[in-house]
Amino acid sequence: MRAMILAAGRGERLRPLTDRVAKPLVEVGGQSLIVRHLRALAGAGIDQIVINVSWLAEQIMQTLGDGSRWGVEIRYSVEPPGALETAGGISRALPLLDSPLFLAVSADVLCDFDYGRLIGLQPEGLAHLVMVDNPAHHPMGDFALDAAGRLHAAEGNGLTYSGIGLFRSRMFESLDPDQPMPLRPLLDRAIQAGQLSGQHHPGRWMDIGTPERLAGAQARGW
Repeated sequence: MRAMILAAGRGERLRPLTDRVAKPLVEVGGQSLIVRHLRALAGAGIDQIVINVSWLAEQIMQTLGDGSRWGVEIRYSVEPPGALETAGGISRALPLLDSPLFLAVSADVLCDFDYGRLIGLQPEGLAHLVMVDNPAHHPMGDFALDAAGRLHAAEGNGLTYSGIGLFRSRMFESLDPDQPMPLRPLLDRAIQAGQLSGQHHPGRWMDIGTPERLAGAQARGW
């Protein structure tokens, strides 16, 4: 299986820190967010990884290099200034991924999910998302998960998308690889077509999106 780490974002809410440090290189517990993902992916046997970059792209590429120090092969998908958002970035990276099914993970999350649980999984639909309990800053969640593992529009409290999921490339093939496109509209369409499944991860998870959450992660000993 191949994987993509989504790392092109500007990190506006983490400024001024992200004015000088690319958000994926922000450290928690002495280790950068993106290196944590590289180690976890390598530990699951995933060694071909595409990373999309835009803001401070050279900083990320120079820091990570070809990935050999972690036992992986890194290829970079370079995006224009301002980046292409999640779905747009994936669309642009499809030629590098060169796989009908791939794992995608947001660089700015901390999670103890074992990526090995997704190895060999063949979702019936277009995508299979790892869902987590709702954090305080997102109390209503994103989607509801039924007993059959299907995701639906949340009515009341749902679960929160962790930023980790399996995706079929055909979900993105019709997009313009030069135009920004968020992921949520594609997920909503997949739900309407009955093409979105998921699983609940009850373990640790944090979105490092603000200075307060970054401080919280440090305080919790991640």
